[in-house]
Amino acid sequence: MTVLSSIEVRRLFDDLRRAPSTAGRYAPHKPLLLLLALARLQHGRTGQFGFVEVEESLRQLLTEFGPSNARNTRHLPYWHLQSDSGGHLWQLHLPAELSQHPRAKAPSLTLLRGAEVTGGLHPDVEQALHSNPALLVEMARLLLDNTFPDSLHEDIASVLGLDLTPPGQFAKEEPPSYDSTARRRRDKAFRDQVLRAYEYRCCVCGFDLRLGHLPVGLEAAHIQWHNVGGPDITTNGLSLCSLHHKLFDLGAFTLAPDSLKVVFSEHALAGSRGLSGELQHHGKDLLRPVVAEALPAPVFLHWNWTNVFKKDARRFA
Repeated sequence: MTVLSSIEVRRLFDDLRRAPSTAGRYAPHKPLLLLLALARLQHGRTGQFGFVEVEESLRQLLTEFGPSNARNTRHLPYWHLQSDSGGHLWQLHLPAELSQHPRAKAPSLTLLRGAEVTGGLHPDVEQALHSNPALLVEMARLLLDNTFPDSLHEDIASVLGLDLTPPGQFAKEEPPSYDSTARRRRDKAFRDQVLRAYEYRCCVCGFDLRLGHLPVGLEAAHIQWHNVGGPDITTNGLSLCSLHHKLFDLGAFTLAPDSLKVVFSEHALAGSRGLSGELQHHGKDLLRPVVAEALPAPVFLHWNWTNVFKKDARRFA
């Protein structure tokens, strides 16, 4: 077994193949499976595992945090990860009937369930993470940062039972920082420009509380997420209260690209409050920005509708 340094482990996780950010594709399958593997390891569950052991957990994660119908391709990352990072991040042990199966084409879901395949983090990587719990947390945060908006990190960790608190300090021999090829610098002016355009109020519910001159609970949300190529410009931003920001990033609602009406998903259930709760905003017009030039651009709204919104949409009354 090779003893990997923290820097080598970071490089393997950072070399994970992703859809090009310029294409604006949102593909969380591999990061979610790796986060699931990290959570297992954090809870002392070492060694490889069969696909059926994690299938239901992965299906749930993709249902909650992936595009519509992502759960139908939940078997793909388990197979395709073996080709990432030079084959040094994820390893599969294949039975004879799959030993000659082309790596570029995953077996069917049924075949992967039935075959005696085991897989998981490469033993060298697992050993490095197991011996350095702080590095494990850092890799979990890297996957979250590179794939999901900040508003979803704690929710994903909670579903996984993954503790994101670093246990003590990082090893002194190596720095805790890493260079991510997928991360872009954020424009610090983005938040103020978006909030100002919407007169410091939530464009869904009108929330506009201030403490003195300080807006409270208002956030600038990216319509097309920043980590998948969404630019820091006003036409890709919405001023949302923290609640509606979370609901927006979860795909509970979006904006109709043609009318800018608020559209809630059929999967968003309001319980006993019904239409007196959040669903009262369904079908309502967006509270428009002060200048037409700041209106959400259709290209970003289409991206959100395609990649984040949990289809199908509720009907308008």
